Amino acid sequence: MLLLRLAAQDLLTLNSRRRMVPHLAARWRHFRGADASLTERSAWAESLVHLARDLVAAGRGNVEMIVECAATLDEAERAGDPRLIDVVLVGRHPEEKTLSVQLVELKRWSMVTRVEQATADMVHVPGMGRKKHPALQLREHYEAFTGGRGPLHGLDFECGGFAYLHNANEESVRPLIDVQAPTGAYAHVYTNDRREQLISDLRKHFTDEGGASAAEILLQSMGLRNTPLLDAMIRSRGEDTVFTLRGRQKTVADQIMDTASKILPDSRHPALVPDEQRAVFLVTGGAGTGKSAIGLQLKAELEAKGHTVNFATGSRAFNGAIQEHVGYGDREFKETFTYFSNYVTPPDPPLDVLICDEAHRLRERTTNRFWKPEQQGTKPQVDELLDASRLTVFFLDEAQCVRPKEVGTVGLVEDAARRYGASLLRYELREQFRCGGSDAYIRWVRALLGLTDEEPRPWTPDGLMHVEVADSPDELERIIRTEALAGASARIVAGYCWPWTKPLGKERRLETDVRIGNWHRPWNADSGAFCQNGAPPCKIWGVHEKGLDQIGCVYTAQGLEWDWCGVIMGQDMVRRDGQWVFRRGKERKDPETGVKRVAVPGSFDPKVKAGSVDDEEFARLIRHAYHVLMTRASRATVLYSTDEETRSYLKDLVGEVQVHGLRPTWENLPEEARVPHLPRPRRGRRSRRRRQNSGPQSPDLYLF
Repeated sequence: MLLLRLAAQDLLTLNSRRRMVPHLAARWRHFRGADASLTERSAWAESLVHLARDLVAAGRGNVEMIVECAATLDEAERAGDPRLIDVVLVGRHPEEKTLSVQLVELKRWSMVTRVEQATADMVHVPGMGRKKHPALQLREHYEAFTGGRGPLHGLDFECGGFAYLHNANEESVRPLIDVQAPTGAYAHVYTNDRREQLISDLRKHFTDEGGASAAEILLQSMGLRNTPLLDAMIRSRGEDTVFTLRGRQKTVADQIMDTASKILPDSRHPALVPDEQRAVFLVTGGAGTGKSAIGLQLKAELEAKGHTVNFATGSRAFNGAIQEHVGYGDREFKETFTYFSNYVTPPDPPLDVLICDEAHRLRERTTNRFWKPEQQGTKPQVDELLDASRLTVFFLDEAQCVRPKEVGTVGLVEDAARRYGASLLRYELREQFRCGGSDAYIRWVRALLGLTDEEPRPWTPDGLMHVEVADSPDELERIIRTEALAGASARIVAGYCWPWTKPLGKERRLETDVRIGNWHRPWNADSGAFCQNGAPPCKIWGVHEKGLDQIGCVYTAQGLEWDWCGVIMGQDMVRRDGQWVFRRGKERKDPETGVKRVAVPGSFDPKVKAGSVDDEEFARLIRHAYHVLMTRASRATVLYSTDEETRSYLKDLVGEVQVHGLRPTWENLPEEARVPHLPRPRRGRRSRRRRQNSGPQSPDLYLF
C-alpha cells in the first residue's frame, strides 16, 4: 500500500490545486475498502503541508515524500490494520552520498501528559485518551523497514526517524522528550518552536539534489517496480521459481498448491490415494494485478513436483512471445504453452493441471475455417478445458474482452464447474502492480473511457505513473524512440482505425497503412514470418528489437507490457458535446496501387463489423480495446488523438507536463533502475526439473 509519492515542492503544488486530499482519499478507499474519516483528511491537509513547507524552507524541496506506505512486502498478511508509516522521506545523504531515509510520524497533538510516572511508553492526549509514545511506533517501523524482509535490506543506506508535532511547543509535550523518553535513531521529536532545528537537521540528512533517483531504488525494493514478465522468465530459463508474490497473490497461489497436493498423485508418496474429485479455481482481477505472474509461478512449482502442467491462453501475442522469446530452441518447453483451441480432443492421459490465462478470451465453440468438420469443437470450449485436466485454474478480467465472440465471464466458468460437479474456489485480486503500481491511473483510465460510473477527473500525478498528451504523431514517436534508444522498452500502439495490408511481393514489404497527415507508418506484420527490413512476425512484434518500427494494435499488445507506451486514439472513439461518440469506418481502393485506404474515418476492425455487433456492443468493445492499450506501460503512457477536439479534451484532463523530476525518462532513472530487456536465450535443451535439485532462485526479482 502506498497513497502518494511526490517531491515536497510538487506536493505543495498539488495541494494548491485542491487535488491532494481527494487523491489520497480515493487511494485510501481503494486499499482500505472504506472512506477516509474527516479527521484523516484534515490531518493530510494540515500535517503533510507543514512538513512539505519545512522541506522547501530547508532548500530540500526535491526530497521525495512517500505518504502512507506499508513497512514490508508482506504487510497485507498481518492481522488487523496494516502497519503504515505516515511519511517516508527519501533522498541522498550529503556526506555519505548513500540512500537517505527518514521515517516520520505526524501528530497534531498540542498537549501531552504522563499516564504513569514510572513509564514513558504511554502518554495521555487531551480529548484522545491513552496513546503510545510516537517513538515506539517509529521503532516498529524502523525495525520492519530495515529488517530482513524490509525494503532497505541489502541496500547501502542511512535511516532514522522523527515525530513532528507542528501544533505543539516543547513545554506542552515535555513527557515526550524528557530523560525517560525512548531513545534511538528513530526517536527524535520536533515541535513548532523547534522548527529551526528540524530545518537544520533536514539539511544534514539530505542533499539539495533531487530525490527521485533514490525513490526509484526504494520503490524497486518495495516491490512497486516490476521486473518485466518476459525478462523474469528468461532469467529463470522458464523453469525456476523467480516471482515474489505477496498479499492476495500469495494466498491464491498457496491455496491452489495445497489443493493440488490433496487431489493429484504424488510420485514421492505413491501409497497415498489421491482424491478423485475435480477442482476449479477462478481468479479475477484487472490488468496488472498479477494474474499471469501467479499462473507462471504455479506452473514452475507444479512441474517441479513432477506434475503435468499446461499453460493455455487465447492470446497469440502473449503465447508467441513466451514460446519464441523465452523458449527459443526448446521444443519441450514450448509445447507446454498452448491455446484454448488445442483441447477439442482431450489429452490421454489427462493433464494434472491446466492453467487458463486470459480466460475472458474463451470462445463459445472451438472452430477454425481451415479444419475439417470432424476437427471442429462440438461442446462449449470451457468444457473442453475442464475435460483436459483434474485441476483447472482460470484467470479472468471481463473488462478485457475485445472481440464479439469472446464469451469468458465469471458466470460461464461457474456454470461449467456446476455441470462437472467440481468444487469451485473464487478469488479476486485488487492490488495493482503494472502501470508503476498506480491503481489511481487504472481508475483514471476506466473513468476516462466510461467503463465505470465515475466522472472523468483531471489526472493527479502520484509519482508512480506518468501521463502526457502529444500534439502530433511525430512528437509521440520522438518521445517513444528517445526512450527506446536510451535503453527502455517501448512501443507504439493504435486503435484499429486504418485498413491493414498483408505483406506485399516476394520481398514481403509492409505498406504504410497508418496515415496521419504526412506521418505514415506500417502496422505490425500480418505474417508468421519475417518481412522486409527485418520486420518481425506479429506474434513476437512486442518483444523483437525491430518491433518499434511498426504500430501494434490491441490483438498484438494484449498480455504484454513496456516501460513506455505511445497510444494513438483514432476516429473510432471521439469526444463530442461532453460524451464519447463511436464510429465505424469505410474503406476505398487506391486506383493506382490497389491498396485500401480510409474513405470514412472510424473503426476498421473486421471483428466488430456492423453485421456482427450492434451499436451498443460496438461501443463496449472499442472502450475495452483502448483500456487494454492504455494499460500496457509500467512507467509512462503518451497519448495522442487524431481528432482535434478529443486531443483538446485529453490535454485538459492530463494538464501540462511541468512536474519537477517526475517524468521517468531513462536518463532520470538511477543506474539501479536501468534494467534493459534481455535478449532471448540461446538455442538448446535444458533440464526441465533442474529446480528440484538446485533449490529456489534468489527472491530478488519481483514480478507482479
